[in-house]
Amino acid sequence: MSDEPFNWHDFLGRWQEEWVPRADVDDDDEDDGGQTVVRPGRPGAQESAIAAAEERLGRRLPTSYREFLAVSDGWQVDQTAGVYQLGGVADIDWFQDPYDMTPLYEESLGDSPRKEDILLAGMWRRALRLETDSDMSYALLDPGDSDQDGEWALYVYKGWSGEFPHRYPSFRAYMEAMYRGFHSDRVERPDFVNATTRAQDAHVEEARRLALRGRYEEALPLLEEALSFGRPHSGVLLNQLRHLLAPRSPRDYGYLVADPRYLPEILPVEAMTPARGEWRLGGDGHWLGMMSARGAARETAEVVLGAMRDGTHRYAPPGPWGRAVTEAREAARWGATDAAWRVLRDALPLWEAPGPSLIAPIGLLADPVLGPLITPERGREILATPRAGEAGPAPEPVPDLDPPGLAWLTEPVANGRPLDGYRCVWVEGIDPARLPALIGEEGAEPGAPADPRETSWRAPGPREREGVELWEDRAVVAVGRTAEAWAFAFDGDSRYLNKLFLSPAAAASSSGRAVVVWRDPRRSTPGAHPAAFHLSVAEQGEELYAFTVRGTEIQRSGSIPEALDPARLFRPEDTEPDGELRVLEALHTELGLSLPRFALTQGRLSTFTTRSWTRAPREGEGFAYVSFGRHRS
Repeated sequence: MSDEPFNWHDFLGRWQEEWVPRADVDDDDEDDGGQTVVRPGRPGAQESAIAAAEERLGRRLPTSYREFLAVSDGWQVDQTAGVYQLGGVADIDWFQDPYDMTPLYEESLGDSPRKEDILLAGMWRRALRLETDSDMSYALLDPGDSDQDGEWALYVYKGWSGEFPHRYPSFRAYMEAMYRGFHSDRVERPDFVNATTRAQDAHVEEARRLALRGRYEEALPLLEEALSFGRPHSGVLLNQLRHLLAPRSPRDYGYLVADPRYLPEILPVEAMTPARGEWRLGGDGHWLGMMSARGAARETAEVVLGAMRDGTHRYAPPGPWGRAVTEAREAARWGATDAAWRVLRDALPLWEAPGPSLIAPIGLLADPVLGPLITPERGREILATPRAGEAGPAPEPVPDLDPPGLAWLTEPVANGRPLDGYRCVWVEGIDPARLPALIGEEGAEPGAPADPRETSWRAPGPREREGVELWEDRAVVAVGRTAEAWAFAFDGDSRYLNKLFLSPAAAASSSGRAVVVWRDPRRSTPGAHPAAFHLSVAEQGEELYAFTVRGTEIQRSGSIPEALDPARLFRPEDTEPDGELRVLEALHTELGLSLPRFALTQGRLSTFTTRSWTRAPREGEGFAYVSFGRHRS
């Protein structure tokens, strides 16, 4: 409980003055002979009556409940479904668990129960029952669950719901929550206007301005309180703040999906969950029905959902902010996610709200290329940046997320472990869009941005495609550009390098230097052969040098520079990752090679299917083809 003094006279008096029936209750049900509206309270109980009740019960009542009874000897709570009436000193009595709830809760405690579960299991036999009218619901004060001030926790159990009882830390906390619920239940009544509603609406407007000034931390509690009173617009503003603080958590924006001012930002965000296949309530039809019920045209919702699902949606706001979004997307689509974020960061003050219900560029989250860039840290930076013409200090910039070079390939990434097998082709100084023509299968073009965690699932096996031989090893690769202007094609789920391997370096180097790296998947079977590491470098269509290391065995060709000499980089005393790390560092130092970690592990890059990385077997050569099925749960 708060240490501030609490005045029950003022609190209950305000509640009495504001009392009107809910919008779903007829006024005739709430008046006395058509004369006066029934008020929820009663005259307070005398101290002697309270003391007599305590003597009857054998316990002194907690302070907040005693003080309440002295002001009002009972109360009409009038929840929509639950407790309707709290009794007075003559009505309260011990609950005594008439429905044998205790054994049910004791059976579920387990071997290491939490303290709160133990308290709940024992509550039924020791609690004091307060309600006298309810919808199969009970208001139970538990003397066994008390705080340092001697306040007893209050549990509300709705017997028809099948849910665990809801716990309030004190009787006062319960009544404050019921007062907020009283306001929420009546928010649809146009005549429900009073000092409290006006104050909460003023808080909503104040929070809106604070949020636009970058002072979102001050706006949050104002909106949370206003939402607890059911005030209009508080929920949709609060959801925007919460969404950017936790960008992967879906949010509900209600009827904003039908407002033409907000639809381009909001409807794609609403479509993110079904587009990801995470909608479980009746499929697309149910979601489209929900959008229609909120006023959005079904045809529009279908188009947006389709664009979200196939990755073709584009967040395209107007004005200077929209131009910055276009520039950032062009950078991010080739892997320069840090540069893209810097463009967005610099342009955030230029963002303009299309109307008073939008306080942040939420539509960014739905863009297939830019949305993944918005981490919780960057979401906070968006919220802390003054925008829409408001002034305020700029926040401290969030650090870049991509490390330099290639060493990160040996480090844990998004899933907590290093990439396993991987292979990559770099080509110096060309547009990444040219890579499919150099190393792609016939007709290959960069496709829509794809989730890197999904790319390997779309790689077709030889048995799955007509005209593809069983010995072929075609890869679905993500394509982009490094900070040093090398175009790259990366496969983060490679197979094992075998004797039919044919490096694509020569084919990729027709107009410039090309580098190929292949790292075998690590073998976890004891005694298995060590994984292979391959490097080949070509220029003008000719391979300059190459090596393949497997354990202590090294195969080499051409004139390998000393800095990349495998005998120097891979040493007998090394553990397996040591040599890999050394050669990756050398490739960055000597050739300027790098890869964008964020784009390849969490972002979205275009993909295409390569030609085979293996050649046809020659006469007398054999090969093995193994196909593994995967089940995605």
